[in-house]
Amino acid sequence: MIEKADLVVIGSGPGGYVAAIRAAQLGKKVAIVEAKEIGGVCLNVGCIPSKALISVGHRYQESINSNFMGIDNLETKLNFEQFQKWKNKTVINTLTSGVEMLLKKNGVTIIRGHAKFESKNKLKIIKRNNETLYITFNSAIIATGSRPIEIPGFEFSKRILDSTGALNLSELPTSISIIGAGYIGCELASAYANLGVEVTLIESLNRILSNFEEDISNIVEKSLIDKGVKIITSATAKHTKENEEMVQTVINTAEGEVLNIADYLIVTVGRKPNTDTLNLGKIGVDLDEKGFIIVNSKYQSSLSHVYAIGDVIHGLALAHKATYDAKVAAEVITGKDVVRDYRCIPSICFTDPEISMVGVNQKEAKEKNLKVETSEFPIQANGRAITLNETSGFVRLVYLQDSKELVGAQIVGVNASEIIGELTMAIENYLTIEDISLIIHGHPTLSETIMDAAELGKGLPIHL
Repeated sequence: MIEKADLVVIGSGPGGYVAAIRAAQLGKKVAIVEAKEIGGVCLNVGCIPSKALISVGHRYQESINSNFMGIDNLETKLNFEQFQKWKNKTVINTLTSGVEMLLKKNGVTIIRGHAKFESKNKLKIIKRNNETLYITFNSAIIATGSRPIEIPGFEFSKRILDSTGALNLSELPTSISIIGAGYIGCELASAYANLGVEVTLIESLNRILSNFEEDISNIVEKSLIDKGVKIITSATAKHTKENEEMVQTVINTAEGEVLNIADYLIVTVGRKPNTDTLNLGKIGVDLDEKGFIIVNSKYQSSLSHVYAIGDVIHGLALAHKATYDAKVAAEVITGKDVVRDYRCIPSICFTDPEISMVGVNQKEAKEKNLKVETSEFPIQANGRAITLNETSGFVRLVYLQDSKELVGAQIVGVNASEIIGELTMAIENYLTIEDISLIIHGHPTLSETIMDAAELGKGLPIHL
C-alpha cells in the first residue's frame, strides 16, 4: 500500500503537529506519522503532566499552610490515585484529543506507526496492527524529539525510573532519590516535596541548576531545603541495588561513600535525540557525534528536501523552541523566503519559586564583549507578591551601558514563567529601559516589578 504527500512529518509533538498544521494551512497535502501518542513527550509525559503534578503540590501546601490567613484546616488528605485520573483524563486527554482534532480539521492525514526512510523520497511505516505502509513525499520534516539518557548500571526498571515513570506512579511514594539537579530533577524534587515525600537530590556539580546564575539557584536551593529536601552536590552515584520494595544507591561524596535508600530512584541526567531508528545513514542525512541532525538556517539537512526541527537538532531542548522551528520550516517548504532568527528564547524552570531567563546574563555579555549594566528589583517590594505571600526572589534587567537597550533578563519568584513574556517581547523589539519604564502596568500586579526594575536602572526608583 503506497500513499503520496507533499510533506510528511515524522513525530507529532509541539514541533511536529505545528509544522503539519502550518504547512496544511499554506496549501500542502500533509501526512503526519506518530509511533506513540499524538502530542509527543510534551503533552503526554513531559511539560503538561509535570505541571499538573506541580499544581497539585501547590494546592496541597496552600491547604495545609494557610492558617496565617485565618483559614482553619481541619484535615487535608491527598488522594493520589484521583490526582492521576484527573491528570490523565482531564488534562492530558483534553489536550491530545484537541491536537488530533486540529490536525484533522486542517486536512492532515494521521498515520500511527513507526517510520524509517526506505529511500530519499519514501518512508516505510510499520503500523500498530503490524501492516506495512509506504508513503512517498516531496519534503519531510523530522520531529521525533528526544528521550532520557540511561546511565550504565542504572538502567530503567520498576524502581529506577526516568521522568516519565516518575510522573506515572500509581501511588504516592514515601521517599524518592533523584540523580541530576537540572531543571527536570529540581522540578520533580520541588513537586514531590510539596506532597510530603522525603526527597534526596544528587548532583555531580558543586551546585544545583547550573544553567542559571548562582544567586538564582541559591534561592531555589534554600526553598528546597526548607521543604526538607536533602541536597548532595559534588557527588556521583556509584552503583545501585533494588528489590520489590526499595532501591539502594551508593553515592560517592567529598566525605566518602553514603548509602541512600528510597522507594524509587529517578534518573534525570539529560536527553538524547531520537534519530537512531530512522535509517538516516541510508539516505545520506548527516549527523554529528551525538546523533543530532546537522541543519542550516532553513532547517534543511544535508538532503535539502529533508528538514529537522526541535530536539533532534542542536539548541535548547524546549517545546516552544520546537514550535518556532516548526513554523519556519513549514514556511520554507511552502516557498516563503524565511530563515530562523533565535534573537532570544526564554528558558523556564517551574520550581518553588519559579525561574525564568531570556537573552544574555552578565557573564555571557562579557564573553560577547558587550558593556552592560544591571538593575535588580526585589519581589518582596511588590504589593501583589505580598498579598500572595510569595515574596522571595527578584527581577534583574541586563541592558547596554550606552544605549540602555535591554539585552537580557532573569527572574526568580512567583509566576516568573508568565512575567518573562513581556521581557522577551521587549528584547525582540529592541526596547530600552526608558521604553519599559514608560509602559503603564496594571496595579496591583507582579508585572509592575519590571517597570520598577527599569526605573531603578534609570536611577529614579519609586518603590525602593
